[in-house]
Amino acid sequence: MDVLGLSTAAIGLVQSAATEAPLGLPAAGEVDFSAWSLFLRATVVVQVVMILLVLVSFWSWAIIFDKTIQFGRLRRMVAQFEGDFWSGQPLEELFDRIGQRARSPIERVFVAGMTEWNRSVRKVGGMMPGTQQRVERAMDVAIARESEEITKRLPFLATVGSVSPFVGLFGTVWGIKHSFESIAMQQSTNLAVVAPGIAEALFATALGLLAAIPAVVAYNRLQADADRLTGGLENFADEFSTILGRQLDRQSGGEA
Repeated sequence: MDVLGLSTAAIGLVQSAATEAPLGLPAAGEVDFSAWSLFLRATVVVQVVMILLVLVSFWSWAIIFDKTIQFGRLRRMVAQFEGDFWSGQPLEELFDRIGQRARSPIERVFVAGMTEWNRSVRKVGGMMPGTQQRVERAMDVAIARESEEITKRLPFLATVGSVSPFVGLFGTVWGIKHSFESIAMQQSTNLAVVAPGIAEALFATALGLLAAIPAVVAYNRLQADADRLTGGLENFADEFSTILGRQLDRQSGGEA
């Protein structure tokens, strides 16, 4: 038989499967394919997969909204502090005003540096040896702590983006397995037997993608914002260390 004959025979089998429904089974067009109906008809394993993906998706969106608001607030605080820092007012006055009420990461880095600076002042006047190195280390520790807080919960988005499609695929494979079992038990390849199970299986994949795609997009954007915030802290620490080093040089020159 030639290729054209095989194609014609395959088309005939599909058409007969679509038109000849067995007794007691509804036609595929009469089956409810809404999301809720697909969930209710799914097996327990697929239902667990669907519930897990929906919960993960909701938690991902909660993190996305929380981090977006948080980063916007931090950018405004950084801009306000930098305006005060470069306004020309004495650093001691700025430190006294902020004190223990530092609200933003950049303020806490500044407080860490100024606290170590004040601790290095000798009672008899002058600065202790190695002051600038200790101030820089204090600010580096503060930056590391603030960076960890800034990126908190972002790895969850990366995990959701990479794992959710495979979780949905697992639900799809399990649903297709259930469909083949239905075919074997009813001994029919009619669409009324196959279509509901296939639809439930594909719905699990759709939920996996629905959870993964926003998580990946949001993670890339939020991680870039977090890197910019952390980089701003490091740049500020370098500038602040330069100012303190200049002050130390002036004091060393005055003592000499």
